[in-house]
Amino acid sequence: MNRLHFIAIGLLSGTVGAALMFYMLKPGSSTQPIALKEEPARLIHTAHTPPSSGGLDAPSFANAAAVSVDAVVHVKTIQRSTASASPWYELFGYESPSRVAQGSGSGVIIDPSGYIITNHHVIQSADQIQVSLNNNRTYVATVMGTDPATDLAVLKIDVEHDISALTFGASSDVEIGEWVLAVGNPFDLTSTVTAGIVSAKARSINILRGDPRTMEYPVESFIQTDAAVNPGNSGGALVNTAGELIGINTAIASRTGSFSGYSFAVPSSIAQKVAHDLITFGEVRRAYLGVHLEPVDEELAAELGLAEVAGCAIVRVVPNSGASEADLEIQDVILAVEEIPISNFPALQECIAQYHPGDYVNVDIVRNGQKERIQVQLKSRDGSITHTTSAGASEANPTDWIASCNAGFSSPSASIRNSLNQPHGIQVISLSEGPLKDAGIRKGYIITRINGEDITETEQIRNAFESGEGGLLVEGIYPNGKTAYYGVAIPN
Repeated sequence: MNRLHFIAIGLLSGTVGAALMFYMLKPGSSTQPIALKEEPARLIHTAHTPPSSGGLDAPSFANAAAVSVDAVVHVKTIQRSTASASPWYELFGYESPSRVAQGSGSGVIIDPSGYIITNHHVIQSADQIQVSLNNNRTYVATVMGTDPATDLAVLKIDVEHDISALTFGASSDVEIGEWVLAVGNPFDLTSTVTAGIVSAKARSINILRGDPRTMEYPVESFIQTDAAVNPGNSGGALVNTAGELIGINTAIASRTGSFSGYSFAVPSSIAQKVAHDLITFGEVRRAYLGVHLEPVDEELAAELGLAEVAGCAIVRVVPNSGASEADLEIQDVILAVEEIPISNFPALQECIAQYHPGDYVNVDIVRNGQKERIQVQLKSRDGSITHTTSAGASEANPTDWIASCNAGFSSPSASIRNSLNQPHGIQVISLSEGPLKDAGIRKGYIITRINGEDITETEQIRNAFESGEGGLLVEGIYPNGKTAYYGVAIPN
């Protein structure tokens, strides 16, 4: 092959190569090597592509959040304590220095006139409570009452005009998998909204302590969610997508102290009734069915000859209770109360917690293989019946007397009553400037008698303030066992 042949082959190869390069670099070619550089443009384009008719739109929580944030408040507490006494201070005539501890939590406005529900543990032992609204206004709050059994408390602030409040929703209608919002003030970050779903209902996590010696047990039937809840969220709102209050955020399950995927809220069915009682009576009038239950499993269902695995079997009937008087028996299986299915003891607690002593409920049971409906009149823990209409003629404005006292009241815990061997009395759980403090009464004091009458409920204290003239002789005892007597002037 001569030199001309090599030249011809070289020219032909160059021409073909040039043609291929021209084709590959031609605009619109599907094999562009710079496609990665255009990736951002492609992403922007697809982000603006409307979803297909068969796609699922992401839920919007904007309306629920807008309704909620103004009705959720920041609760700040101050607790003062005296440092250990030192002889050097006494020697030079000085008082021992005091220590100040500060706490923080959340609360929910449930009435435009300034009633706020929060957790008992948020304001427990506080000497002063401040409430900050979402509009940055701050008020001093008065404790209207607390209920350690449900870890709830009600506060009151004096407002110049109606403020934003949340409406209670029906927690019994909440379904597992439903979207919910948690609104509160975690880590002092005000007006924080997080979202999640309802993971479970009627959870008992044994976070509230009871006293088996007195058969007094906490009421635990939490709504479990995976909405992010952290320290500071306690007492805040759990709302549905309609902006209705369905729970009060109370606890988290965590090994670190921060959110780990589980949070728990007191359902609104319990919170609404507790708040009503604390506002109206200054205490919770709690009803009991009077049974101990065991959830039905396959083994128990076979033993009792049940057609299906459902309900809870009665393993004990409390004497002198509503269940006892209605002739409920051991091995009766409770299926429902007022048509609400009962699958465990927390579910029964949540259901019964909505009623007062004296109310009647229909209990659906299975006995000897036959379904029956039995009507039961609920009673208090001591077996008495107290009707809700017995609060007195002043119920139309039931909280003026507490506001004038500037104090909060609650029944002493069972452990305190047992240690003092004191069967009755009402404890002062919060105290600010007012007639009680002016008389020398200190927080923690248990009022046992007023003008010679034994005090067993908060209503009696109210009656004494409303009917007394001039002053009251108050007798009582402190948790350390020291008895004390005070003369209390009645505000005009």
